[in-house]
Amino acid sequence: MTLRAEMSGPVELPRFGLGAAGLGNLYSEISEAEAMDTLLSASKAGLDLIDTSPFYGHGLSERRIGGCLAQTNWQPALSTKVGRVLEPAGDSPVPDNGFASPAPFIPRFDYSAAGIRKAFEGSKARLGVDRVDTLLLHDIGRMTHGDAHEQVLGQACEEALPEMAVMKAEGLTDRIGLGVNEIEVCQEVIDLFDIDILLIAGRYTLLEHEASLSFLDTCHARGIDVMIGGAFNSGLLAAAPGQPTHYNYDTAPDWALYRTARLRQVCARFEVPLPAAALQFCAAHPAVATVLAGGRTSDEVRQIAGWTQAKIEPDLWTALREDGLISEHAPVPA
Repeated sequence: MTLRAEMSGPVELPRFGLGAAGLGNLYSEISEAEAMDTLLSASKAGLDLIDTSPFYGHGLSERRIGGCLAQTNWQPALSTKVGRVLEPAGDSPVPDNGFASPAPFIPRFDYSAAGIRKAFEGSKARLGVDRVDTLLLHDIGRMTHGDAHEQVLGQACEEALPEMAVMKAEGLTDRIGLGVNEIEVCQEVIDLFDIDILLIAGRYTLLEHEASLSFLDTCHARGIDVMIGGAFNSGLLAAAPGQPTHYNYDTAPDWALYRTARLRQVCARFEVPLPAAALQFCAAHPAVATVLAGGRTSDEVRQIAGWTQAKIEPDLWTALREDGLISEHAPVPA
């Protein structure tokens, strides 16, 4: 295993990072060679944070990242998740969970203390590391668990998060928190348990942010860092004409398509790529430590890197506000 260097404190998170669900064959399959090229391009582009999960391709994403790290000197900040354990499928059918050709494992929720340890041991083995920078409890919340939400929340606060805090004290990670798609469960948890960071996917974006804005303000006031995932709303804000349009990992609804078209029209007037505006908007909130963008190919990674550096005149943000596409209270890039 690669032992990441001991530091006097947590490494500061890069402003932008790579979301690695695509490396687990989200929506469609990529080859091992394509996955390696994607990671090497991220290294060259300075996207020095990778966020992954055992769930992504049922371990495939983590394994591909580990393979790259084993063959290079690259030491990006690593973020992964616990809350599911992977069980060998054997003769049972493998659910796809939105991933094309996932690894032959069945992910099962397990928020027990023992399940948290077991999940992390598997992640360490696939990634080839002894520790990670950030460890997140994955997919708690009513949207995921329905009527079982209260039970899951109780176990998260009584078993999972305390065990993660012990693991942090043991030096296995620098930060603990949640990786979720729901603001409501974040609010519930921060009122019950001290955490360092929240990864919130798809809820604070250029497409939709008004409902989440006050919560991010609360996080900033309380010193809780936020990682923004799904900055393109499952690819919708970055989709080229003719490409499939997804929102929340499903077919994009009409309201989202209409609002995206309006955003694209305003950006076009200022000759700014919509994805560049999307990434830089998310990064402007003072609570946000990192914005993640999902790239599946080396070309996409190079595009992402370019978008993070694109020059955007302040007049664009003014126009978006005037058209009612940005909340008047939302911070925008200086």
